[in-house]
Amino acid sequence: MRTEALRLAEFLVESLAKTPLSARLVVGIAGIPASGKSTFAQLLTNNTNAILGGTNTDSRAILISLDGWHLTRAQLDAFPNPKLARDRRGIHWTFDGSGYVSFVRELRKELSDSTLIITAPSFDHALKDPVFDDVSVLPYHRIVIIEGIYTFLSIEPWNEAGLLLDQKWFIQVDIEEAQQRLVKRHIVSGVAETMEEAVWRAEENDMPNGRFMIANMLEPTRIIESTYDPTLPLP
Repeated sequence: MRTEALRLAEFLVESLAKTPLSARLVVGIAGIPASGKSTFAQLLTNNTNAILGGTNTDSRAILISLDGWHLTRAQLDAFPNPKLARDRRGIHWTFDGSGYVSFVRELRKELSDSTLIITAPSFDHALKDPVFDDVSVLPYHRIVIIEGIYTFLSIEPWNEAGLLLDQKWFIQVDIEEAQQRLVKRHIVSGVAETMEEAVWRAEENDMPNGRFMIANMLEPTRIIESTYDPTLPLP
């Protein structure tokens, strides 16, 4: 997907040139688990900034991960069924959807000399919890790329954020291929200690979440085919 990431970075820079100086270009990238959306989004952001660095030093692109809007483990423990909430962590109701919508609303406000910094949470995989206000979107971040499985989900409250995006890009991959990638990733990353646990996680949580997203997403403005590249991190 390296070639596509470069081509679409050029597209974003061209689109920014047509965008009023008082507005941002906001792109959502969605895909099922192991589609490669995170890797693609990082390549896209890097390529976009490389191009902007030579053409417009007043503008930058920034990448935001939807993972930052995961509910904390403490919040999950407050659910009526804490075990279910933890087991299903990653489904849409284990995220702060309203917080994500509020963030996108802020991005859509008109830019001016008085524009304030907008903060977003990140996710600490070691702590297994979000880190609040960890990422700063500055006024010169004219292109904001948001990646995550529910970036443009069609159900409330998520749909409001999706409708505010300028671009909605879907990374398409075969379900069976994605599941094979996930099992391998769970083993390599240590998320699962055994092959049986890795398969269980993929079949009982990750893929059902992916199928739900496909069935309940707003219509993408672009579909990008996911291709495996051994030189890139595991998707």
